[in-house]
Formats: sequence, structure tokens, C-alpha cells
Amino acid sequence: MDFQSMFFQNWTGIVRTVVVGSLAYAALVLFLRISGKRTLAKLNAFDLVVTVALGSTLSAIILQESIALAEGATALALLILLQFLVTFWSVRSQRFAKAMRSEPALLVRHGEFCTSTMMRERVTEDEVNSAVRAAGGESLTQVKSVILESDGTISVLLK
Repeated sequence: MDFQSMFFQNWTGIVRTVVVGSLAYAALVLFLRISGKRTLAKLNAFDLVVTVALGSTLSAIILQESIALAEGATALALLILLQFLVTFWSVRSQRFAKAMRSEPALLVRHGEFCTSTMMRERVTEDEVNSAVRAAGGESLTQVKSVILESDGTISVLLK
């Protein structure tokens, strides 16, 4: 392996990265503006997956010479279109919405762990206690409820 090629191969690659990267970024920003605020809302796991997929796709467009700008822009548009369609149908159909997102789960109720729910959701007592402390509580006796939200965050309602 050539030590020098690890740091610099040629100017063509750098120019391509700057030009294609700038245009791909502009395309992504344009598509996101057209699709609206909800596209990157991260309200549930599905939203997070789309956000990560958009970042990964943008990275691939910029760094992989085998991916043309038009193909990459099409991939970005497709991801955003699919996200738009999922959210469009989610607000119009309860059944579809339920299939696409998880429901919040009650982890603590009136200071008592909901052990079966915690096991099903794979949340430990230490994680719940940490969330309680982060919310300003000192112990479970101060807690009305702890909820694992659809997006994976833990909400704590103190008494």
C-alpha cells in the first residue's frame, strides 16, 4: 500500500467531492424544505431510521465515485417521498399509524416498577433511576410515572 495515497490521490477526486457534495447537499436541503418539518421530526423509531438513511445516502453520494449525482438525488428524493407517504397515511389511518410506530410504555407507576413492561421493552432499573435523577428526582418515591416514549426517550413525571 502506498503511504502517500492514504492522504492524497489526485485533484479530480477532491474537485468531484466538492462539486457533487455541494450539489447533493443543496438537493437534500431543497427536498427537505419541500417535504416539510415533519420529515426529520424524530418522533418515533421509523423517523430516526429515515434520518440516518438520509445521512448515509448523502455520505455515499459524496464519497463514492460509482454513484452519480442524479442517482443519489433520486435516492434522497425516494427516501423523503416514502417518509412523506408514511406520515400522510399515519395521520389518516389509525391502523396504519399503529403498524408504523410503537406506543409509549409505562415503566413506573406510583413509584413502583412495572417489571413485565420493563423486561418486554428491555429497560433496566438503573436506566430508569438515571432518568429519574436527570429529571430532578432523588428516588422512585417522588415519581408519579416513568414512560418509555415512542422515540425511545424516557419521560419522568414527578409528584
